[in-house]
Amino acid sequence: MLFGNRSGGVDWLVVGLGNPGEKFENTRHNVGFLVVDELAGRLDVPVQKLKHKALTNTVRLGGQKVLLMKPVTFMNLSGEAVRPAADFYKVPPDHVLVLSDDTALPLGKLRIRKGGSAGGHNGLKSIIQHLGTDQFPRLRVGVGDKPHPDYDMADWVLGKLQGEDKKTMDAAVKRAADAVECLLSHGADTAMNRFN
Repeated sequence: MLFGNRSGGVDWLVVGLGNPGEKFENTRHNVGFLVVDELAGRLDVPVQKLKHKALTNTVRLGGQKVLLMKPVTFMNLSGEAVRPAADFYKVPPDHVLVLSDDTALPLGKLRIRKGGSAGGHNGLKSIIQHLGTDQFPRLRVGVGDKPHPDYDMADWVLGKLQGEDKKTMDAAVKRAADAVECLLSHGADTAMNRFN
């Protein structure tokens, strides 16, 4: 790895984006949290240790030592959690995997990228700003676009998933967790070929 791990470290940060608090649970915007919870559930570990402005736990995933993170900063300040953790563990940006929702993708569709713009996503914008680069991998989970042009985007992404949409999203969260494991064990190209 580019930077040696000198702090008892981790190889990767896996950061699920969302907003803390009951009010935001199971909303479209909190899909990143749901994927982290799925990964943690598979390993039977809680993600509840408050560190670097995030709920965290260190796990072994895809053959890598990983810090699972759910920032408690609110979405548009996510970089305030990611940067201190990356600095502390000396993890380069290309080993910071960010999991987020995406309104430009159909509900349940996954898209993995090695880098790129924030695409209007405030959480990604904050991380790009704090890391000083957009060259970090991200896995976006489609939450679909608002039902009609007059519908408020904030109301849409902060809306609860229900009925068929919830079933579709539950399946997508499981696939997204599989994609994270694949990316960590086989690299981004393999994960992109398999899950995009």
